[in-house]
Amino acid sequence: MKRLIIFTATILLSTQVAWAKKCTLTQTDINNAQKAWAEGVVAIGAAKDPKQRAIQHLDNLYGYGESKVLFKPTKAIAVQFRRSKEEALSYFVKGIVSEDIGFALAAYTNVRFENYDTIINCDSALAMGNYYFTTTAGKEVKAEYSFGYFKDKEGNVKINLHHSSMPYSK
Repeated sequence: MKRLIIFTATILLSTQVAWAKKCTLTQTDINNAQKAWAEGVVAIGAAKDPKQRAIQHLDNLYGYGESKVLFKPTKAIAVQFRRSKEEALSYFVKGIVSEDIGFALAAYTNVRFENYDTIINCDSALAMGNYYFTTTAGKEVKAEYSFGYFKDKEGNVKINLHHSSMPYSK
């Protein structure tokens, strides 16, 4: 009987350890992904070839090709939701969506995130809050966001939900 109890306890412990090893997404990962996103937006506006830098931004930070990506940009009216990487690229630097003016071409000098809260669910996470874009004149522009994250096969944090909006005003 003792052997059975020890064997059962060992199996339960191994199962819990194996399960725990799969859960590797952390708040630090989310903070680092947000920092990379912010730096990427600034880099797009400062780049000699902003389109190429925006493609790199999307490739490095978004889950296109590994996951569906739900993308709802801030300043979108006629085409509220972007179904493809090409439509997301259009939002950042102008392109196939006629209403786009190239959000990231504004040459922001800084972007900072203020998380309201984050939910981490083992291998995925959601973060919501405000982010602030500093213009070249030094003015901060506030927008609201919800981002979803997951880790790809190589362990890189990728975005699979991008929802951004301007605060409501009367």
